[in-house]
Amino acid sequence: MKKIINNANDVIDEMIAGLTLAYPDYVKHLPTDATGQGIIVRSIPKKEKVALISGCGSGHEPACAGFVGEGMLDAVACGPVFTSPGVGPILEGIKAINTGKGVLMIIPNYSGDVLNFQMAAEMAEAEGIKTGKIIVNDDVAVMNSTYTIGRRGIAGTILVQKITGAAAEAGLDLDAVQKIGEKAVANTRSMGIGLSACTVPEAGKPGFELAPDEIEIGLGIHGEPGVIRDKIKTADELTEHILVDYILKDKPIESGEEVAVLINGLGATPMMELFIVSRKVHDILDKSGIKIYSTNVGNFMTSLEMAGFSVSVLKLDPELKRYYDAKARTITWRVCCQ
Repeated sequence: MKKIINNANDVIDEMIAGLTLAYPDYVKHLPTDATGQGIIVRSIPKKEKVALISGCGSGHEPACAGFVGEGMLDAVACGPVFTSPGVGPILEGIKAINTGKGVLMIIPNYSGDVLNFQMAAEMAEAEGIKTGKIIVNDDVAVMNSTYTIGRRGIAGTILVQKITGAAAEAGLDLDAVQKIGEKAVANTRSMGIGLSACTVPEAGKPGFELAPDEIEIGLGIHGEPGVIRDKIKTADELTEHILVDYILKDKPIESGEEVAVLINGLGATPMMELFIVSRKVHDILDKSGIKIYSTNVGNFMTSLEMAGFSVSVLKLDPELKRYYDAKARTITWRVCCQ
């Protein structure tokens, strides 16, 4: 195993320290326990608005910390690699960002994340903090998986965070922000393909094995099994398979309707290859008469050093488009998308 680390037990602490030192104008760290596991919050919080918290296991950077800032998230809980953040840190995060207008949790649909966020919300409610939740389940690959009841939450989570964050920044109340977020979830579909496994630092070996000519279609962002293990195909064939046979089949989009597209690298895929995927996505949607309002290409929700990509499609309406276009200032969204 080759990793640019010091000690596997210190990876999360040192990653968070490096992140917050690099971008102090955007984020700061609120440690919540002796291990350093804690909350990353906006450096300059906005008062008197619904606050948004999300979170997941580390190893998916820039998600979720890269989307903390004006117009998106107010805080994220960073768990150990591929492991849900604990109830205690999540609760401390909720309390840290509460302005009296309520706190909305945006939770990728993994059983540990859902359970821990819900438990933290119950404890926050007992302390008089109103909470709401949105569970993101954009992955069309499988209904139930190793860590999930129902569909998984993958890179489409970023689009939901963008829409919901803009609604909160605009001053809408908790119920209204949650409703808009739920609409964004309902309109978002994603699917990915893996070309290689990744290695969790503490494990010291890949989570699964693929032969040199094999790929995993529909795998999860922690290496969970996908739909099928197949032979490698051309970029056009792979893109058409997941977009036409899965995403658009699951969420039909009519000619003339508009979409936002997110083409996401899983960590080790060159931008050159992601742009080749982008070319085919545009070709397919253009021939279907579907209008591409916006395309973002890059690493948004990774799986350590896994090779592969995912495609997310968000069907837009005037309300969603307004919040999609609203100003956002975060480490990743501003750099990659504005």
